[in-house]
Amino acid sequence: MKPGLPTAMERPHFIGIGGAGMSGIAKILAQRGAQVAGSDARDSETAEALRAHGATVHIGHAADHLAPGSTCVVVSSAIRADNPELARAAELGIPVVHRSDALAGLMDGLRPIAVAGTHGKTTTTSMLAVSLAALGLDPSYAIGGDLDAPGSNAHHGEGDIFVAEADESDRSFHKYAPQVAIILNAELDHHANYASMDEIYESFETFVGKVVPGGTLVVAHGQDGAAEIARRVAGRDGLEVVTYGEDEDADVRITKITPRGLASEVTVLLDGRPLTFTVSVPGRHYAHNAVAALAAGVALGIPAHNLASALGKYTGVKRRLQLKGEAAGVQVIDSYAHHPTEMTADLEAIRGAAADSRILVVFQPHLFSRTQELGKEMGQSLALADASVVLDIYPAREDPVPGVTSEIIIAAARAAGADVTPEHDKGAVADVIAGMAKPGDLVLTMGAGDVTDLGPQILARLSN
Repeated sequence: MKPGLPTAMERPHFIGIGGAGMSGIAKILAQRGAQVAGSDARDSETAEALRAHGATVHIGHAADHLAPGSTCVVVSSAIRADNPELARAAELGIPVVHRSDALAGLMDGLRPIAVAGTHGKTTTTSMLAVSLAALGLDPSYAIGGDLDAPGSNAHHGEGDIFVAEADESDRSFHKYAPQVAIILNAELDHHANYASMDEIYESFETFVGKVVPGGTLVVAHGQDGAAEIARRVAGRDGLEVVTYGEDEDADVRITKITPRGLASEVTVLLDGRPLTFTVSVPGRHYAHNAVAALAAGVALGIPAHNLASALGKYTGVKRRLQLKGEAAGVQVIDSYAHHPTEMTADLEAIRGAAADSRILVVFQPHLFSRTQELGKEMGQSLALADASVVLDIYPAREDPVPGVTSEIIIAAARAAGADVTPEHDKGAVADVIAGMAKPGDLVLTMGAGDVTDLGPQILARLSN
């Protein structure tokens, strides 16, 4: 099956083409035959991977990067209104398309699975993509992280299934019309766009309303936010709701999770029959993500035992408890966790797999707004580590907020009994960790910003 190009996407120009979501859409369009171009603030392995697919990637943002023959300009919510390429598009009368509209166009004519909610969208989407591919179904997919190499976050497949990570942060997931929707949970996050939990619930209700008639909602059981969404959408015509979790009345019930080092063995009860499979990442949280993927695949008609076996082929995604290497007897692991719930889940997972090893964390807070609202909870999460180094806030798309600094997190961590070292110079972290770490320790670089760059530096310093 070969879907065509969405309207006006023959020669798209992406502003911020190297981003996780943008690069995936650009790759699929290139694989479908579009003449893709774009720009990004800096060169990267992702940009190089796009060039290998025939895309033109400019470094830096400038008006003359936008070719007059472009049929549209694709942007994300992170692109500022004063971007010179955006201004040039207005001058030339070139249509501007939001990333979510472009992704929705790619799903037309296929059977979409949209994965939304907190926490584990990237992991759950990746599990589905890998397992469906292992079964020979060749799905298309767009993921917010790389599976095993730069540019592996997306694929145009010959099958009729499209698996997409659906971003609720800016309400862009309202654009999709999935056959199966997954909601992992709902918590107060994305404070720049949501003022209250009620706003978040209303947003998820709108998302569920986009599920095609006869479609399925797979939703976590035993999570307060997910339970509230399930309550609000209960009884909708043409919608089947399937719950998963460890409670006895879950439709897909998890009966056992057994740690196996940096993996887990999971047993579920599905239609009254037990089913056991392996998840190649540690921790209860990731086991739940795998069961969500299982339930979604079954909803599309894939035999449960086949899918369970295929889920064992998943070996992780970059930045989701990814082992970066070992030096001087110290393992360095990278974690994308930046919300307190994610931080706690990853630290508990590593604690369960670490036996008697010490856990050292290098944490970089992400966004001033998130730190302002959840900084105390982040500090409490860090108390699960044996020692932490806390960096300055990674601003991403935000401007500084007066009075909001990493000190909010550090004070809360110390109040919770944590051993915390502030570090304002990211370049000094490798030396700091080398002075702290001992053979047998585990080091986690944690956060959604550029803290991931520190893993190789720490390993090199430990080696010396």
